[in-house]
Order: sequence, then C-alpha cells, then structure tokens
Amino acid sequence: MRALQIDRKLAKFAAARIAGSLAPGRGARFGPLEFVDIDAPKLPGPGWEVIKPRLSGICGSDLATIDGVASRYFDPIVSFPFVPGHEVVADAARGRVVIVPVLTCATRGISPQCDQCTADRINLCERIAFGHLEPGLQTGFCADTGGGWSTSMVAHESQIVSVPDDLSDDAAVLIEPMACAVHAASRYHGQDTVVMGAGTVGLLTLAAITATRDKDRSGPIIVTARYPHQKALAKRLGADVVCASDELPRWVRSMSKSLAVNDQLTCGFGHIVDCIGSSESIDQALKVVAPGGDINLVGMPGKVSIDMTGLWHREVAIRGSYAYERPDFDTAIEVIRTFDLGRLVSATYPLSDYRDAIEHAANAGRRGAVKVAFDMRQEKKR
Repeated sequence: MRALQIDRKLAKFAAARIAGSLAPGRGARFGPLEFVDIDAPKLPGPGWEVIKPRLSGICGSDLATIDGVASRYFDPIVSFPFVPGHEVVADAARGRVVIVPVLTCATRGISPQCDQCTADRINLCERIAFGHLEPGLQTGFCADTGGGWSTSMVAHESQIVSVPDDLSDDAAVLIEPMACAVHAASRYHGQDTVVMGAGTVGLLTLAAITATRDKDRSGPIIVTARYPHQKALAKRLGADVVCASDELPRWVRSMSKSLAVNDQLTCGFGHIVDCIGSSESIDQALKVVAPGGDINLVGMPGKVSIDMTGLWHREVAIRGSYAYERPDFDTAIEVIRTFDLGRLVSATYPLSDYRDAIEHAANAGRRGAVKVAFDMRQEKKR
C-alpha cells in the first residue's frame, strides 16, 4: 500500500528541527516523513477490520512531529515506524466511517478495563502502552494500526462511527477535531468567555460553544484572530467581538469594567479557552482571566515558561482538554451539520505531494486556509 511513514531516525529528526525552525512545515523536506510502499497492517485480533481512508486531516500534533518539535513526553507512548493520520474518514464494510482514534483498553484487549475506561473516560485510558498492541496514545501514532495518511489501515469495532449520508467527505473529516472541540466546550456554562486563537481548533471550539449558547442568558464571547478570513469566520460562528491578540486586554477591561494595574486587570473574564498553547498565550490568559476563573488549554502546549504568581494570587484554575469521550462524536456531527463546516476544508492533496501539503497546513493562516487534508480518493485513480 502507499503511505506516509515516520521512522525513528535521530539524524532525520534533528534535520527536521533545524528546517522547521527556519520555516514552519519545512521539516517535511528534510525529516523522517517518507512516501513509501509498505505492507498493509495485519488485523491485531478479533473485532478488528480493514478500512480504506478517503480523506485524512493534517493536525497540529502531526506538524509538531514532522518539524521535530513534539514534546519528549510522548516518546514512551508512540511506537515506530508509524503512519500518521488520526482525523480520518474511510470506506468500511458498513459504508463511510470515521474513527475514534484513542487506543483504549477495549482496542488493546485488556480485561478488566482500567478505571477511566470503565467510567467511559476513554481519553484518559491508563493502558495506552499495554495489551496486544504496540504503544500508541492514538491511531496514527502506533506501529500496529497504521494511520490515515495511507491507502489502508485497521480499526477496532469500538472505534468506528458511521457517517450520515448527508455529510460530505469534507464535513466528515472534521468530525474527529470537532469532537475535541465539543469536549472542550463542555466546560462552558454561559460565562464571559475568551477564545484565544482562530485556527481550526479555535473556530471549531467556538462553533461548539455557540451551538449550546443561550445568547440572552450568556456572557459575551471574545475571539482573538490574526488573519482577515479567521476574523470573518469567527464572527459568522457567533463571536460577539473579534480582535487581535494585542487588543484583547483593552476589550476585556472595557467589557468587565476592570481597573488596570500596569498590564494586570483587577477583574477579567471568567472562562478563557486557550487554543494556542504557547508561553505567550498562557501568559496573556493569566492576565485577562477573572479572579477565581478558569483557563482551559485546548491548544497542545509543550515546554512553556510563564509566571505563575497570578494563578496563585487570584486562585485561577488551569486545566487541559485532551481528546474526547465517545458521545462527543455524535454531538460533533450535529454541530458540523448545523454550521455547514465542511467549507473549512481549504485544500486537499494526494499523498505524493506531501511536502506541499505539510507546508500549506503549517502556514494555513497566512495563506488564507483553515484545514488541509490528504485525499486518498486521488490515489485510487492512479
């Protein structure tokens, strides 16, 4: 089968880090990602089946790996060589499907299941490096399952979600990232809210929040965005105010009736959703969150350097938001349908054009794009 594969080649990862530091996405030209012909993965056991990817999205975690800047935290829970791709719409025996990529106790054949899986918190599974599969927190980071950046992979029956006929492939490839957004939005309860960042994660999280919002009883929503198309989409998806990052403190100060001590607000907004995950964004979140408020990290942080004094002094809570629970996929389908979000897929590429695809995805905002995906339907025509 044709696939894009990453192997554990330290020199290649070092080259990717250097190239990626010069220009986002350049790691695809010098790093460990290769276009290969390999054997399709074997079925790991009962309950598994072969699926054929149609579209597979390029995610921020994929880009971090390709540019050699992914956190070393993941080293024990990834197995090589692996085929990336966890935002997948595919053909299966039952028709078009998407997958829940988290590799849980059920997929790993572990019994009894861990406490988290027993409670249906599959995103917090405690056995992601055990069972009859090689280590891997998700499909797309595990040597045994394959991934969506290929013409064939395997999935367990517990991972498979049928795609409604009325959703296009472009809409369906957003179901997995939208499920992440739905999970993040579950912590929204009508508070004054800031969504920081209007890339794919930020826009989908905004849509998930707006879908449950009672505007007459909820506080305002401010979204920070860098590029004109992001600002337009954020307004369309329900933001009350869209501004640049450096304008955010002024807007929060005005709308929360705060006083200011240098750049620290006396009040602020109760709920901050950080869809960026950088030192700068977390630092700014701490400056605009209200005393006793909460900061939800949806964008994946790595090693960050921030002053935590304000968190202590103002009794602020910071929580991560990783992946999803299984019902979040059903909600994701409804949100995508409500807002016709398939239009956020800006470009698709065949696997063989992976260098251009990765660079496009890594520079999506600057190039007026949102989501970029690989299109295996084009591979089948070759």
